[in-house]
Amino acid sequence: MTNRPRKQIHLGAHFPGVNSTTVWTEPDSGSQIDFASFEHLARKAEDARLDFFFLAEGLRLREHKGEIFDLDVVGRPDTLPVLAALAAVTDRLGLVGTINTTFNEPWEIARQFATLDVLSGGRAAWNLVTSSDAFTGANFRRGGFLPYAERYERAAELVAVARALWDSWDDDAVLGDRAAGAFLRDGAVRDVEHAGPHFRVRGTFPTPRGPQGHPVLFQAGDSADGRDFAAATADVVFSMHSTFEDGQAFYRDVKGRLAALGRTEESLKILPATTVVLGDTLADAQERARVIRRQQVSGPGAIAFLEQVWGVDLTSYDPEGPLPDVEPDVDNADITRGRVRHVKDPRPVVAQWRARAEAEGLSIRDLVIAVTTRGGFVGTPTQVADAIDRAVQEDASDGFILVPHLTPHGLDDVLDRVVPLLQERGSFRTEYSGPTLRDHLGLDRPAPGRTRTAHLDQQPVG
Repeated sequence: MTNRPRKQIHLGAHFPGVNSTTVWTEPDSGSQIDFASFEHLARKAEDARLDFFFLAEGLRLREHKGEIFDLDVVGRPDTLPVLAALAAVTDRLGLVGTINTTFNEPWEIARQFATLDVLSGGRAAWNLVTSSDAFTGANFRRGGFLPYAERYERAAELVAVARALWDSWDDDAVLGDRAAGAFLRDGAVRDVEHAGPHFRVRGTFPTPRGPQGHPVLFQAGDSADGRDFAAATADVVFSMHSTFEDGQAFYRDVKGRLAALGRTEESLKILPATTVVLGDTLADAQERARVIRRQQVSGPGAIAFLEQVWGVDLTSYDPEGPLPDVEPDVDNADITRGRVRHVKDPRPVVAQWRARAEAEGLSIRDLVIAVTTRGGFVGTPTQVADAIDRAVQEDASDGFILVPHLTPHGLDDVLDRVVPLLQERGSFRTEYSGPTLRDHLGLDRPAPGRTRTAHLDQQPVG
């Protein structure tokens, strides 16, 4: 390592949503739709001086074999009203909302996030995601028709239009001169006209420029297209690489793309999602982590996971027994809808899993736990603080988005026992340095644009 200054860790609190990591059957688990749950996590995160509160989104309830899959957490209020309500009960905490770029329009998204930025005093952030399948899009007029590459093309164009709209107001556009009867300064608000492959926009944007200029842009995606899109567009990458070695490789790759785009490494933060399990000793923490994973992957949940890969009904198999001896149905990719099937041909995956299960003596449930467990932090508070600090100081990340397994108290121990240790060693703030999320993340504030039009012929990203 060089003798550079100690990097400051960035931390966000992830509110559990439509996923299989939340143990909603646990007696200590609370509601994922009661505002008190959102408020508790947001207040705890702000008390600990975290950068932001992160709200994911599911546009449609997951279905498995044609029925609602209620072993996952399902259902939640709309993202932006929740964040607007949280703006009223917090003062400094960033507010990150996931909004899909495939099924929404730039005018409404730009207005919604500009409004949140104004109302929150500069704490708004937009997590950009593209659609994953046609099933999700069936609720929308445009459906799931977009091919994979065109989803990023549409996303890039949508962001460009949104930025043109945010930039169409000068920072000092609101004059408010009562004596002269002039509310707006002459020439400070410009029309935006855009013609592109996906959007035609023409008009005067109705919302003043927010305190951040642009809301902070998050992006979650790991494909080649996703990495290119992040390097060209995002302020923060929500990454899934939480192991140290994978994190360093991803960090080098994405940050290495920035110079060619005229960006500095400091202009893009890489924040993997991660879990934390604490114990009084390492053995205690490891045992607790084992129990949590078995709660997250129940017997029926393990069978459903395998059915997604095999493409056939496997309910006759014992989750505590050996892997199925039937061959997968290569063409039945829709047995589970609303969750991405990550492989087009499951046969090599099935062969690999069978070999591993036989070599390690794994049951169906054990195998599913083994192949779905991502890296996280397990240990005493001191051990976890050491590991988080090392990951940031040695460029495996710029910080982490903390994902709890319980709503809403799942991060309480981490915020109470680990964050103070990071503060003691000077790696994490003890007070906020400014009022906006850009201040927290050390990101520059974009200057307003001066062009009246935005004519774009977008090409697929990457």
